[in-house]
Amino acid sequence: MKHLLSLSATLASFAALPALAQDNLRIDGLQSIGKPEDGETGFQPAVTRLAQDIHDLDWMLLVIITLISLFVTALMAWVVIRYNKSRNPTPATFTHHTPVEIAWTVIPIVILVLIGAYSLPKLFRQQEIPVADITIKATGNQWYWTHEYVDEGFAFDSYMIGAAATLTSEEEDAGAIAHVMSDVMEKKLADAGYSKDEFLLATDTSVVIPVGKTIVVQVTGSDVIHAWTIPAFGVKQDAVPGRLAELWFTAEKEGVYFGQCSELCGQAHAYMPITVKVVSEEAYAEWLGKAREEYAGIKPSVQVASN
Repeated sequence: MKHLLSLSATLASFAALPALAQDNLRIDGLQSIGKPEDGETGFQPAVTRLAQDIHDLDWMLLVIITLISLFVTALMAWVVIRYNKSRNPTPATFTHHTPVEIAWTVIPIVILVLIGAYSLPKLFRQQEIPVADITIKATGNQWYWTHEYVDEGFAFDSYMIGAAATLTSEEEDAGAIAHVMSDVMEKKLADAGYSKDEFLLATDTSVVIPVGKTIVVQVTGSDVIHAWTIPAFGVKQDAVPGRLAELWFTAEKEGVYFGQCSELCGQAHAYMPITVKVVSEEAYAEWLGKAREEYAGIKPSVQVASN
């Protein structure tokens, strides 16, 4: 049952809900970009500046720690070979070496300063919330998300396709079991525009946003701590009951992106995905008009031509 913002909107749209659902708001032709891939071990493709910052910082740190590890390994090997008992039967008796002690103090400080100088601007970019083109409030519930388009006056619940709440009595009679792949589940995914390998990732309703626009997501929880996370966007924010946190991003490529609740929140934590569809401005405007009508009972305005 969709979450509506007012009693009047509920009465206006209640009868139409079973017939509308996701089918009326589908956006086909989008490439699935942000999802796990068999055999891959790296990051998902970065489609925001924030995600690219994270990838760049990770690469820089990987280079630094690799060089340090190789240097320390080579130094240990040299000491073992050069100063073993057979080659150096009389050990040295000194306890201090000032140049070495200065070097192993100053060099790590320089490395840490360089890392800080590179990483802090990226952290500030994440934390400084810009003016939003679109504001969405994401509320974590056990075990689904409620997404509210704050400036548009409507909201909807997003359940994983295959969750108990998405199964009809006919599907259960046909043998469908919540969270278990079957022919019925595969058909449900196909009907919603998803492939079989997107089971446990796809939701019955998706967050839809236009490409290239600044999106601010206000994150909170209604019961326990959840976390709203989209790896391809480089964003993650805990959803804490009684608190309202914010994150932001600007998606630079159209496509379908998946995330998960990333805080252990109960027995169905693994079945609480997030689906975001990034579309063109034209497709978003079309979707928005349909969404207003379905979720809030707001009919499209009709312009009457004057003589």
